[in-house]
Amino acid sequence: MAKVDSTTVPFRLVIHGGAGAIDRESVSAQSEQEYRDALTAALVAGRDILAGHGSAMDAVVATVQILEDCPLFNAGRGAVFNADGKNELDAAIMDGRTLAAGAVAGVTKIKNPITAARLVLAESKQVMLAGEGAERFAALKGAVMVSPDYFFTEQRSADFLRVKHLEELADSVGDHSPEVDPDRIAGTVGAVALDMHGDLAAGTSTGGITNKRFGRIGDSPIIGAGTYADNEGCAVSATGKGEFFIRVVAAHELSALIKYRHISITEGAELVIEKIANLGGQGGLIAVDRAGRFAMTFNSIGMYRGTIGADGNPETAIFR
Repeated sequence: MAKVDSTTVPFRLVIHGGAGAIDRESVSAQSEQEYRDALTAALVAGRDILAGHGSAMDAVVATVQILEDCPLFNAGRGAVFNADGKNELDAAIMDGRTLAAGAVAGVTKIKNPITAARLVLAESKQVMLAGEGAERFAALKGAVMVSPDYFFTEQRSADFLRVKHLEELADSVGDHSPEVDPDRIAGTVGAVALDMHGDLAAGTSTGGITNKRFGRIGDSPIIGAGTYADNEGCAVSATGKGEFFIRVVAAHELSALIKYRHISITEGAELVIEKIANLGGQGGLIAVDRAGRFAMTFNSIGMYRGTIGADGNPETAIFR
């Protein structure tokens, strides 16, 4: 692996707050400002770490944790409800320098799943832990644990009841289309970072899909699908209909395109999203490489997203 001169490497942080049916008609001016403020707060937290020569890993954890604590997003505090009326959370993180990775899936009592994923990476021999086992490990290692009631929000509860009603109606007439409610795929959060040492990291956190059933796990905690980082390629975090991102191993696919075909990060991101679209999938991804080049690519109507670099000025966007 080529060494990078830390005196010339800029830093870059890119984040997303989910992709889906997000258009100007459905988002009020007040709501838009609230989302932009939340994205900006996350970007500034990550920037402060990176500007102080902190690691990309630390920046990703701090950034995602802020988004997990914000009830606007489908992660942590704002996680959606599954078919049993519970909140099940997934998260993953990966270090592009060492290719070390950690993930948790189907957890219900960990306040910030991204911190638990970091603990799996740093303090276990495993890559992914799920359910009660992941919670026991996280508690043992000092993660903040909460009652499942902590994740309840009125908005997510109302969304759950609405989607449950729509799906029951669809089932009653024999319509088993998985796209009863396209808003269901918005909200997953993620961050990718390049630090001033030339290292990359990626992290993703989600509550999954509203009214999800039967232990469903999406792409977010699956290394190579929704989360991936390799200094020789790029760092990636995805959002959208996870089953499609799993099928094309989307995050690794993008990093491999850059590493082996040496194409631009923008072109690679477009190729991956096109591949997902050709299968009928919808969503987006963010990515950054070691030169600080980045992509925020999606085929949905909108994606909550933002970036910040060495100039210190946060940029946010929602609509296409």
